[in-house]
Amino acid sequence: MQISKTLLITGVSSGFGRALAQEALTVGHKVVGTVRSVQARRDFESLAPHGAFGRILDVTDFDAIDSVVSEIEANVSPIDVLVNNAGYGHEGIMEESPLSEMRRQFDVNVFGSVAMMKAVLPFMRTRRRGHILNITSMGGFITMPGIAYYCGSKFALEGISEALSKEVKQFGIAVTAVAPGSFRTDWAGRSMTRTARSIVDYDDVFDPVRKAREEKSGKQLGDPRKAARAMLAAIAADSPPVHLLLGSDALGLVRGKLSALDDEIRAWESVTVSTDG
Repeated sequence: MQISKTLLITGVSSGFGRALAQEALTVGHKVVGTVRSVQARRDFESLAPHGAFGRILDVTDFDAIDSVVSEIEANVSPIDVLVNNAGYGHEGIMEESPLSEMRRQFDVNVFGSVAMMKAVLPFMRTRRRGHILNITSMGGFITMPGIAYYCGSKFALEGISEALSKEVKQFGIAVTAVAPGSFRTDWAGRSMTRTARSIVDYDDVFDPVRKAREEKSGKQLGDPRKAARAMLAAIAADSPPVHLLLGSDALGLVRGKLSALDDEIRAWESVTVSTDG
């Protein structure tokens, strides 16, 4: 039997956030979704007049987050599940990309997510229950040229999620880092910012990656609705995973990365242990 819960999902206008909200509403959950305009709020609430509640919030408006979460707790329902979905991708060679782009990437993908977690945790800790899902990426495990800032932000969120899971498990709160592979969302299109290219030395390593991404955009293997159902399964589980990969491409690439890392560790093991004593 499906137990109805209240989910707070950041960024429900499109992509994973929208798909998860729709699937959650379909099975009887209540969803509070953050959006960034009055029209987007109306559009979201029209999905389910008695189950969908929109709140206007930019996750980088750190001073506003606590009051929004407190208002939801008081006027809608206690928050059972926080889903940190709001985020975007940055594409650019690191040497070419200004630090301002990195700050913006981390403000949204890392600091915004942490601020949301810090806002809900006092309520969840008091109730001795709750679940936090952080949407990371296979880019939180593997890397490729041209998305250094993005991968850095997702590696950070993976690490924060894992550490937090150890801190709050004693309070009955679960933390799951959800790492999708390539899905048919706007990540590589409207939701991606791009730093202009300027150094030709990087063309050989960067151009093939950009071309492949552009050719695959909209044709990715991953179905956002099936990703949403997988996340709902994790939310319903008695023992949710700390890390959840989504997509066969993520599975293959992450396993390959872990295998290569193990090979490298073994190759340098004698040097590693030579520092003892």
